[in-house]
Amino acid sequence: MVVPELSSVEPAQVQGTLSRAAYRILQEALTNALRHGAGGPIEVRVLAAPDGLELSVINRTGPRTGAAVSAFPTSGHGLPGLAERVRLLHGEIQAGPDGPQHWRLTVTLPVRSSV
Repeated sequence: MVVPELSSVEPAQVQGTLSRAAYRILQEALTNALRHGAGGPIEVRVLAAPDGLELSVINRTGPRTGAAVSAFPTSGHGLPGLAERVRLLHGEIQAGPDGPQHWRLTVTLPVRSSV
């Protein structure tokens, strides 16, 4: 189950490039959660503020209970590719264990106003 959490920011504040980058980052994070996680719920949060966009994906770790790993194709870039994408956008990325049975990926991207 994916549960999005959104805060209110004018859509014009999140420019097209940032919006597309956020989409691709979440896509890669969810693929990683499905590919490497233990199955079960995946929590997705998207928090938008006037000065930044925070993306967070949390999944369970441990023995796999869902689909086989081979069911999810890989680009071979994973976290290093995500880190490079975030760096190019002048953002920050954190990835690692979140307690004993969860993995968290958090990306913070600056929002530049188009005005």
